[in-house]
Amino acid sequence: MQQRYVGNSGLRVSALSLGTMSWARETDEQDASELLRTFVDAGGTLIDTAASYAEGQAEAVLGGLLGDVVARSEVVISTKAGLSTSDGRRRVDTSRSGMLAGLDASLARLGTDYVDVWFAHAWDPNVPLQETLSAMEFAVSSGRARYAGVSNFNGWQTAKAAAIAGFPLVANQSEYSLLQRGPEDEILPAVEDAGLGLLAWAPLGRGVLSGKYRGHIPSDSRAAHKRLAGYVEPYLVPESSRIVEAVAMAARGLGRTPVDVSLSWLIAQNGVASALVGARTPVQLKEILASQLAPLPPEIARALEDVSLAS
Repeated sequence: MQQRYVGNSGLRVSALSLGTMSWARETDEQDASELLRTFVDAGGTLIDTAASYAEGQAEAVLGGLLGDVVARSEVVISTKAGLSTSDGRRRVDTSRSGMLAGLDASLARLGTDYVDVWFAHAWDPNVPLQETLSAMEFAVSSGRARYAGVSNFNGWQTAKAAAIAGFPLVANQSEYSLLQRGPEDEILPAVEDAGLGLLAWAPLGRGVLSGKYRGHIPSDSRAAHKRLAGYVEPYLVPESSRIVEAVAMAARGLGRTPVDVSLSWLIAQNGVASALVGARTPVQLKEILASQLAPLPPEIARALEDVSLAS
């Protein structure tokens, strides 16, 4: 798998990253072990997790696999702090104490002395940005994080963070796909201007771009799951269907899969360092890893972009 630099930094990651949001919930430890080994064997390096995933248990599962399934030195680990969910309510706390306590807990669960990239998981309107950044700078200077970045910050928030940080931020994590072109308005220009790289989450439109929801909802899909249906529903609309059909048509014409077409388009966009795929099962991951990830013919890419913007 191609290795790419993240923005202007010296950090190199694989073109595809493995997300762990489903670990310790829909993905059990046995499947997680197979996902991790399969991903690394294919040349993947970046494993993304967060303190909020399964209330920390996703990190614990990953930590339990390090050393046994893959060596710590084989992977680049990113995690996030500052966001939690309890009783169905979302809570953001990017205070210095909250962030550093979150990092210490993440390191303990992961069983490692450091993470390669540490993100502020969300913008906190109640905490001065400088305070959040000071916690991140301390984590980097103390060696507990090799690099730092922001997640789910919009364009001006990203630009402000990069401008006032006393150390270089390297990345922004944002949702980006043919179904979600919003980052092109402000986030990507801000990222490129500041020398950051974009790590794109939900690059397959929360699974919809794979085509599996065309005409029905598979019983084993996120959309059929009571807890996860709300995650997929925003893209199960007629506007999205037109884009999905265009991707499927392009895939047929190219002799490739919709997954391959969607990912290949995404990783060719300026500023994108890696596409963060959240495969829940080994079967899903193997389909993703079978992608050529080769540039699309320019006329095909333009046609997909036109349909995407018109929908």
